[in-house]
Amino acid sequence: MAVKKKEILFDFPKPIDNPCLVGHKGTLKTFMDAWNNRDEHPVHPVWMLCGPRGIGKATLAYKIAANVYGNVGDFFIIDLEHNIDERGTPKPDAKQISVHTVRAMIERMQMSSMSGKWRVILIDAVDELTVAAENAILKLLEEPPQQTLFLLVTHQLSNVLPTVRSRARVEKMHPLTTSELRELCIKFMPDEDISSEILKLSNGSFGKIANLKSSGGDLIYEELLDILNNKHSSASDIMDVAEKIAISPALYTIVLDTIAYFGLADLYPMASNTIADINRLNLKPDITLFKIITEIKKCL
Repeated sequence: MAVKKKEILFDFPKPIDNPCLVGHKGTLKTFMDAWNNRDEHPVHPVWMLCGPRGIGKATLAYKIAANVYGNVGDFFIIDLEHNIDERGTPKPDAKQISVHTVRAMIERMQMSSMSGKWRVILIDAVDELTVAAENAILKLLEEPPQQTLFLLVTHQLSNVLPTVRSRARVEKMHPLTTSELRELCIKFMPDEDISSEILKLSNGSFGKIANLKSSGGDLIYEELLDILNNKHSSASDIMDVAEKIAISPALYTIVLDTIAYFGLADLYPMASNTIADINRLNLKPDITLFKIITEIKKCL
C-alpha cells in the first residue's frame, strides 16, 4: 500500500474563536454553578483544567472566561502564541513560555484600571511554562488578587509543581467519546473519511485526529498495520514505512500506538525509551524505527 506524503490544511478555529464545545458539559456546569452562587459562597480563584491534549480544555477555558469577563473586565492570556523574550520580542515558536511573558502580564495587570469587574488570567498550558515562569505564577497564586480568576490548562498533572497544584481546584477532564469525536470530525472535516482505527488510535483526542489527517499520519498508520498483518511483508516494506514515520518526530508515536493496538505491553517500555533516545543520543530515526517495527513483527 503506497502512501504519498500529503499536506491538508483544515480550517480549525483557535480555542479563543471556537464557539463549539463538544463534551465536558459536566465541568462547565460545575464552574457555572459555583460562579452563579459566588455571592453566597466565594468562588475558588484558581481552576485547573487537566486532561490529555486535544480534548478541548482550552476551548472550555475560553468559554468560562467569556462568561466571567464578558465584554468589560480585563482578560490576560499566557501561552506560546504570546510568548516574548527578555527584550519583549515575540517568540511564538519557542517550546516553553518564558518568565518574561509572565512578568509582562503581571505588569499589565497591575497597571490595569479596576472598575469593579472581574479579571481573568488564562494560562495555556502550565506544562509549557519554564521553571522560573511557573514560580512567578506561584507567587501570584499564594495571594490571589481580589476578583481575579485563574484558569490553568494542564496536559499532565504530574508536570505541575505540587505547590501550584495545591492552590488550585483541579477539574480532571476525560477523553472524548467516539460519538463526540465523530461530531467534531463531521463539523471540521466533513469531507474526510475517519476510520474506526483512527478513532481508536486517537484515544479520545480530536487534536490527535486533526494532526494525523493533516500530516498524512493516518495513512502511514494504516500502511504500518497492513505490513504487520501481512505475513509476506519484507524488511524492505518495513524500512519504507519507517522512513515515512521518520519524516517528523510528531509521527513517532504511531509506533507506540501500534504496539498498544496489538496488545504488546511488554514491548512498550523498550520502544518508548528507544524513541526518546533518537533525540537524546542523536540516533538515525529511520534505522531506529525500523528496528522497533521489526521487533513488533517478530512478536506477531
